[in-house]
Amino acid sequence: MSSFDVTILTESRYVAPNADTEHIRNVLKEDSLVQNALEKRGISVHRINWDSREMNWSDTRYILFRTTWDYYYRFQEFDLWLDHVREKTELINPYPLIRWNLDKHYLADLAKEGINIPPTRFIESGERSSLEKIVAESGWGEIILKPVVSGGGRHTYRFLPSESGKYESVYRSLISKESLIIQEFQEQVVSRGEVAFMLFDGKFTHAILKRAKKGDFRVQDDFGGTVHPFSPDAEQIEWAERVVTSCHPLPIYARVDAIWDNNTNLALAELELIEPELWFRYHPDATEKLADAVIKHCS
Repeated sequence: MSSFDVTILTESRYVAPNADTEHIRNVLKEDSLVQNALEKRGISVHRINWDSREMNWSDTRYILFRTTWDYYYRFQEFDLWLDHVREKTELINPYPLIRWNLDKHYLADLAKEGINIPPTRFIESGERSSLEKIVAESGWGEIILKPVVSGGGRHTYRFLPSESGKYESVYRSLISKESLIIQEFQEQVVSRGEVAFMLFDGKFTHAILKRAKKGDFRVQDDFGGTVHPFSPDAEQIEWAERVVTSCHPLPIYARVDAIWDNNTNLALAELELIEPELWFRYHPDATEKLADAVIKHCS
């Protein structure tokens, strides 16, 4: 018999942090809100770092990914751990969704489902063509380059086609060991920002607006981005829910990151199904929806 119903996954720096920063306080507060919502429903909850050497993963019925924000820097290790732990317990979100969502090729799958994404080209590992040639073939006026497995703005670059040569060496270094993606830069991310829609069991609960600092395009707080209230209209909510219901199986939790494209239509920037920040501190009641979705999945 398992010792715990649900284990909340974090990374080691958040288990017993020495520092007292706003970021750490936010992580601890939100994980506590999730834990409380689950425990109110009679669920026994445990919280530990995903790479714990002491944890026997057979001791928990389910693991709930929350703040494992170091995995994309340790992907090979995480990849092996993921295959190991799936044999010991059940993952929330389910393993097939996590596997699919690890790699930005999922954007192409969703585009086939009719979801609008920015103009995109995938460059597979080992590609011999130069970045300059690939960019020239795209015909785009401004470029975003990033790995297909990434997060937190890791190796994300914005440049003009005439500047491709400046990024050739980093491109060559990356493409030798991982696949990359280039996209046409969508200018309104600077003027209007990026909206994050939170959904549980396919239904919208709340949204926030992320804005980049002046002179930047990256909305992550690591680069000075800020968070603002956002109240989407019915059409925007319907669009976000359609993104999530295009996934198979339906995610228990999801964050849909959307921007306005160069034609002023909503476009999918990222679909976060592994460890998204869900901004419960602004909408604590949404943890009840997550807990209900977890209960539904576990019953």
